[in-house]
Amino acid sequence: MSSTPQILSLAQWMHGAPWRLALQHALQRHALVWVTRGQARVTVDGIRRGVGVHNALAIPAGTLFSLELGPQCFGLVCLIPPGGPTLMPDRPQHLRIREVHTQMELTALLDAMQRESNHPRDFSDEALGAHAQLMTVWLRRAMIAHEAPDRPNAAHRLVAAYAAMVARDYQSPMLMADYARDLGVTPTHLTRSCRQCCGLTAAEILTQRSLHAARVMLEDGGDSIRHVAVQLGFRSAAYFSRFILHHTGQTPSALRKSAATKKAA
Repeated sequence: MSSTPQILSLAQWMHGAPWRLALQHALQRHALVWVTRGQARVTVDGIRRGVGVHNALAIPAGTLFSLELGPQCFGLVCLIPPGGPTLMPDRPQHLRIREVHTQMELTALLDAMQRESNHPRDFSDEALGAHAQLMTVWLRRAMIAHEAPDRPNAAHRLVAAYAAMVARDYQSPMLMADYARDLGVTPTHLTRSCRQCCGLTAAEILTQRSLHAARVMLEDGGDSIRHVAVQLGFRSAAYFSRFILHHTGQTPSALRKSAATKKAA
C-alpha cells in the first residue's frame, strides 16, 4: 500500500461498480469524503444516516461502512494511509458544514490535491502529503466547531460492537448467532437492533461483508475459487459457488470472466 494520500472523485472510487461502495466493507486506509452535490446514504458502524451537500464523512481505517450514492451525487474522497504523519480521528465523523468559508477551505484543499494528482510534478508526493495534513487540521477544527453528537443509545452501542466484530472476524466460519452469543444477546434481539439502526438484519450485514470480500477477490485477484472460499471461511467451494450465484446471479467463474471483459473494454 502506497504511503502517499490518494484523491478520487466518488465515481472513480466506485470503479464503475456500485457494489464496491454499497456493500458493507472496510478499508485499509482512512477516508475523508466530501459531498458537493446530490444525496447519499451512509452506514457506518451499523448506523445509517442521510448525507447531503457540504457533508464531510471521516471513516477510519478498519471501520465497517457502506455508501449508497444518489443518481446526482458528486464529491471527492481522500484516502490516507494509517500510521503516517497525517492525523485522522479514531472514530467516524459526520459533519454538516454550514459556514461558507469553511466549505470553501476544504474544497480548495481537495482541488489542490486533485491538481497535484492529475498533473504530477517534482515533489508531488510531498505536496499531496502536505495538503492531506492541512486537510486533517481543517477536519479537527470543524469537529471542535461542530455540535456534539447525541449520546448513542443501547441499540446503537450494540450494533456498533457487532459491526466492529464483523469487520474483524468476517473471514472466520462464525455465523450471526455466534456473534450474538459473544455479545451476550439473542439473535432476535441483535437482528431487531440492526433493523432499527440501519434497516438491515444482522445476517444481512454479515452477508454483505462476505460478499464484498468475495467479489473483490474474484474480480481483482487471481486466486483459485477454492482458495477464495477457504480464505473467507466457507465450508466448501460448492457452498461458496451457491452463495455467489444466489447473490449475484452468476457463478464465481462467470463473475470473474465478466469483470475481466469489462476491464479489457
